[in-house]
Amino acid sequence: MNYPQTLDWMFAKLPMYQREGKIAFKKDLTNILAFSKALDSPEKRFKTIHVGGTNGKGSTSHMIASILQESGYKVGLYTSPHLKNFTERIRINGKEIPQQKVVSFISQHQVFLEKQKLSFFEMTVGLAFDYFANENVDIAIVEVGLGGRLDSTNIIVPEVSVITNIGLDHTQFLGETLPEIAFEKAGIIKKQIPVIIGEEQAAVKAVFLEKANAVNATVFFASTSDVSYKTDLLGEYQRNNAITAAAVFQFLKGFTVSAEHIKNGLLQVVKNTSLKGRWQILQEEPLAICDTAHNKEGLALVLNQLKKQNYQKLHIVLGMVAEKSLEDILPLFPKEADYYFCKPAIPRGLSEEVLEKKAMEFQLLGKKYASVENAYANALLNANQEDIVFVGGSTFVVAEII
Repeated sequence: MNYPQTLDWMFAKLPMYQREGKIAFKKDLTNILAFSKALDSPEKRFKTIHVGGTNGKGSTSHMIASILQESGYKVGLYTSPHLKNFTERIRINGKEIPQQKVVSFISQHQVFLEKQKLSFFEMTVGLAFDYFANENVDIAIVEVGLGGRLDSTNIIVPEVSVITNIGLDHTQFLGETLPEIAFEKAGIIKKQIPVIIGEEQAAVKAVFLEKANAVNATVFFASTSDVSYKTDLLGEYQRNNAITAAAVFQFLKGFTVSAEHIKNGLLQVVKNTSLKGRWQILQEEPLAICDTAHNKEGLALVLNQLKKQNYQKLHIVLGMVAEKSLEDILPLFPKEADYYFCKPAIPRGLSEEVLEKKAMEFQLLGKKYASVENAYANALLNANQEDIVFVGGSTFVVAEII
């Protein structure tokens, strides 16, 4: 198979949460453990930092990687989902895994993958760990895909664990309450491995302390820190992520990272890691901004920042996936904006008709469009130079216009 054929096989042949949702969620680590054994346990051949949480885990992972790169280390970075290209998920010092590496890996292990019925995410985790081991990275930053306790990345024993925060997202998998979700996220806390908790939240603090005490792990709540950092990432919410990322280096042993490395790393995140989609400026006149925030807590932060901007009229290109609780999310959006409803081009995408109809119940008015690209083009066409166009609601909406 060539590269496009390989991706088609990975995306279509096997279950994949990004496309299909719940059927791709596995209830144990049997598959990834079997795959790791077949690969000769590559995750044991390099050091790691494990990053989970509801919001900010991707940005925080990129920040940590950038700081370590500024410190002179060879740094692997595994994140998900990707925005434009599959290879974005697996990087070393900001450079994406070569396409040919993906092709050869899948070809070499295709029989095993089919026989074992590995999910898209499981095979991608195996690919990442194998690549990092073979390339002799000094350390890899590994972002949790979904939850923590049963996530395929949870076979690593990291130097430090990070949990950014807890919000109500993926409740169909992780639980209906914050403590239930926190329990799943706390599954990445390992024996005697320090854990950084980004936000001290009263509703879930006890969950983390109980798990940490049970495995004799040191806990540090980064939000109790009185320091602040500047970063090249423009979202106001990145302030908390920067504090969380910097806190890692109070506990990371065996690596030389100075205050200057932390400062420079946080100021060079985009340059060092090519992070996209976080309060990203798409164009200047009219000002167009996109952000991948897609749950209640994340959208509340982004929309609060959006309301602080100066504009004559606000145009919002909005699309979501089908499992989102619209009753929780839609009330966050401003009623005075013009809306361009659309469906992200994935099977899980919520139809523009359903979104438009539901939005009307919350006095959010606009028109529906057959595609994200069409919605965005019309928003730009209708906006004058003093207006703002915002694109969001889903990672997959943002991916289509970047």
